[in-house]
Amino acid sequence: MSSSRPPASGFSPLSYKDAGVDIDAGDALVERIKPLAKKTLREGVLAGIGGFGALFEVPKRYREPVLVSGTDGVGTKLKLAFEWGMHDTVGIDLVAMSVNDVLVQGAEPLFFLDYFACGKLDVDTAARVVGGIARGCELSGCALIGGETAEMPGMYPAGEYDLAGFAVGAVEKSRILTGANVQAGDVVLGLASSGVHSNGFSLVRQCIARAGSQLPAMLDGQPFRQAVMAPTRLYVKSVLAALARHPIKALAHITGGGLLENIPRVLPDDMAAHLHQGSWPQTELFAWLQKTAGVDDYEMNRTFNNGIGMVAVIAPAHAAATAQTLREAGETVFKIGTIAPRGAAGAVVLAP
Repeated sequence: MSSSRPPASGFSPLSYKDAGVDIDAGDALVERIKPLAKKTLREGVLAGIGGFGALFEVPKRYREPVLVSGTDGVGTKLKLAFEWGMHDTVGIDLVAMSVNDVLVQGAEPLFFLDYFACGKLDVDTAARVVGGIARGCELSGCALIGGETAEMPGMYPAGEYDLAGFAVGAVEKSRILTGANVQAGDVVLGLASSGVHSNGFSLVRQCIARAGSQLPAMLDGQPFRQAVMAPTRLYVKSVLAALARHPIKALAHITGGGLLENIPRVLPDDMAAHLHQGSWPQTELFAWLQKTAGVDDYEMNRTFNNGIGMVAVIAPAHAAATAQTLREAGETVFKIGTIAPRGAAGAVVLAP
């Protein structure tokens, strides 16, 4: 016979929902995510959203596949997403930060998983974020095959969340890009960024605070907030098309550390990149940031991508054709420098 008496302790029963975790909301989010993930399906997916683990088979067209993985977050750009209620594109940022990293090894991104953590789950906000993740996967030909939504009361302030994700790609062993064959005379091509991407936002936020009510209405033809929050550009499809046709020697994703610290990561120890600053335009957004922060060119190119989101190094005989392929795929491409023997000036030399 059942009893309705309270527990011996004298306290009323507590449910998980009373403790701040709404399982029903989590289930509702999963149902919202499933059709978004379905749009990203590609060859190799055996089982995706909903299971304890996602299954993926490396496509049989690879003869000697090497798996390449990358993980990242979105950083303090999320603080502006919370403040401005702009949740639709930070998911694209999340995907781009990992798939662009995987790409620089010469790898094709295959699948992506995300981690969304919050104090109290708002299904509509979470669905907007994951919608951006799915869109990023779709644009990069990468399957969204799983993830984790964690509702943790007391861990995050109301209305805030954190994001992390990781991508796995594959490349033929013989086609891994290491930069080992980069030599003096090679050309440095720069692919334009879509804005600040997802690095340097601690300084961006300080600039916004310093400007106060004197923020510009428009930058680069967009309302100020849209210009600042423009999602990280996904270079996957265009660069893969170029890799299939041209002998690119090295690629560098320009993230934290800017041009000055990311290009050396793909150069031999005895080589340096000599960049000509006037060879690509500074956008209104970066000009405003530099003026508001009051920093010099060195600091701009060390903190931000400063208008160049991806760099390719290639022999001069193939540079023009490679640039043309990238332009045909939708990229804005500049010849921004050349490779030379490394001297006392270091691995990256900025010239006027």
